[in-house]
Amino acid sequence: MPRSLRVRQDCISKVKLALGRNGFPSQRSLAEDVGFALATVSNFLTGKPVDYTTFEELCRKLGLNWREISTVEVEIAMVQREEAPKLPERMLLVESSIDLETSPCYPNGAVPLGSPLYLERSPLEVQIDRELRKPGALVRIKAPKEMGKTSLLLRILDVAKTLGYHTVSLNIDQVDELILSDLDRFLRWLCANVARQLHLKPRLDEYWDEDLGSKISCTAYFQDYLLQEISTPLVLAFDEVNQIFEHPQMAKDFFPLLRSWYEEAKTLPIWQKLRPIVVHSTEIYIPLQLCQSPFNVGLPIQLNTFSQAEVQQLAQRYGLDWDDDGIGARQLMDLVGGHPALVNIALYHLSRGDITLAKLLETAPTATGIYHQHLQRHWATLAEQPELARALDRVMSADRPILLAPILAYKLNSLGLIERSGDLSVPGCQLYQQAFKSVQID
Repeated sequence: MPRSLRVRQDCISKVKLALGRNGFPSQRSLAEDVGFALATVSNFLTGKPVDYTTFEELCRKLGLNWREISTVEVEIAMVQREEAPKLPERMLLVESSIDLETSPCYPNGAVPLGSPLYLERSPLEVQIDRELRKPGALVRIKAPKEMGKTSLLLRILDVAKTLGYHTVSLNIDQVDELILSDLDRFLRWLCANVARQLHLKPRLDEYWDEDLGSKISCTAYFQDYLLQEISTPLVLAFDEVNQIFEHPQMAKDFFPLLRSWYEEAKTLPIWQKLRPIVVHSTEIYIPLQLCQSPFNVGLPIQLNTFSQAEVQQLAQRYGLDWDDDGIGARQLMDLVGGHPALVNIALYHLSRGDITLAKLLETAPTATGIYHQHLQRHWATLAEQPELARALDRVMSADRPILLAPILAYKLNSLGLIERSGDLSVPGCQLYQQAFKSVQID
């Protein structure tokens, strides 16, 4: 793999269009979201070289296939010619092709369908599959960020498609702040997006009635239009619904509406076609009446960190020849606690020979370590929320579990920086404790 990649000249306009399409109004907003320098993002968008891991991360954020838009094949061939000028050109092309096919991509975001690097969550996947076959089912998936929720969701939706079900996936992270602040706009956004993914005409104005209000209009749209137009169940996935928690009034309006649809399925067969999946990073911290909350009904699924045996298994899939005694897996577990994203980043670099395990453990929390970009993203979040940074410092500096204000604890837990035991909080893993102890945020 080359040290740097660049966007092909004929793809630059496509990349710039993807900026707005994915909810980034400017280069700066993308830079702030991923925690990169503005100059780095600018270089990427104008076809200048950037580090390959940065390139892959930016492509993931913009929903682009990095292989399709990069000059990777040309650059690999050029590097190989410089290092081994005596090799025939035909051999160079073959070798670069093999490298591209066999080398794993840098682990960012969801693990693609069919990837050998996905660790099956067999008991959970079977349980969810059985639940979604039931009329009017509702599934709730909870885990901190980067724990594999979206990877699991991809596979759930893929299975649903094989059953002949309709599937719609909505990521609340992609909703404009202005829309999330207005119930009417949000419900129209919801209806329009579901219709679009079902390949139906929007027809919003035919069902929207100001006198009846947004919630009844939205319910009528689903009941009298969307669900009538389909002959098989609709699996409707809401990813990252915790973003709605940041808007208390929206949460108090929308979540009871979702619960009411679940209750309707008990008496109206038309609603039995709807099978919602609600994916979130934390417990809800907005007070809702028990009879109005969708978070105490349906099938609850909690994703946990990898076990040592799973880390060992994943290492083998990366091609690492770790001994069966599990020393390597245990040392990595001691550092990152089985955190799926952190485990994958480590195994990726180890499998490429970029670093030894001993060096990885030594430099992990530093600016020269393999987790630098991952930690930088957290630093950017903490810099924007000093109160959150101070709360994290308390947890990382304490020698025992401590009590935090519920909202602060929920937010830190959703980031994966802390773990919770009842009302008490402890560091998420040794890496985070080393990196964020004595946090200095003004």
